[in-house]
Amino acid sequence: MRLRYLSNPHKHKATLTHLQKKCLPHDEPYDISKGWWWIAYDENKPVAFAGLVRSSSWSDCGYLCRAGVLASHRGKGLQKKLIRIRTKKAKKLGYKWLISDTRDNHPSANSLASLGFKMFTPTNPWGYNDTLYWRKRLDAIQRPASKKSKTKNILKNVLRKKQAKRY
Repeated sequence: MRLRYLSNPHKHKATLTHLQKKCLPHDEPYDISKGWWWIAYDENKPVAFAGLVRSSSWSDCGYLCRAGVLASHRGKGLQKKLIRIRTKKAKKLGYKWLISDTRDNHPSANSLASLGFKMFTPTNPWGYNDTLYWRKRLDAIQRPASKKSKTKNILKNVLRKKQAKRY
């Protein structure tokens, strides 16, 4: 499988529209003129797609707007690959958060959860009553150094002070 970033999604409009209709037959195709788009290929056959747009509610947030995998290629980790590649792009764009939503789609919900997304309740929900909302913080929070590292640094400082007193 090969993931391809579409620097000009308009050239691939027919393919993206086809994939959207095939993977998500009950949804209206998303406007591909906004955001960043990818197509996954099995040899030369397009088998999955995904999009990322800036959130319409928060300026420091990206939205995983749409993704789908053809039934013949599900269960092979493509959804997770598409989430990872969009997460990487969102970080490069400087977003602090990524959000998404799922509705009656356990595999997608499981993929999001396994990649660190947490469920949340937005102040102004944009989906249906049964929509699940997901978010992930992208700006890394510094974790405290391990006890061993802290102890090592404390010992270094103590030794420095002792040596300084000698001279």
